[in-house]
Amino acid sequence: MSFISYYYHWEFKTVMTLDHQTRRRFCAEISAIHKELNHTPKNVFEV
Repeated sequence: MSFISYYYHWEFKTVMTLDHQTRRRFCAEISAIHKELNHTPKNVFEV
């Protein structure tokens, strides 16, 4: 939860009202942005 709160500047309570699938999607989107900014090569084993 702190991962999402930190990057979106949302309160813990706001993040906790999201369902699990939505929180996972936000985490995946943040991670994808970081990988792109860091020029990380695509992992062929990621689904």
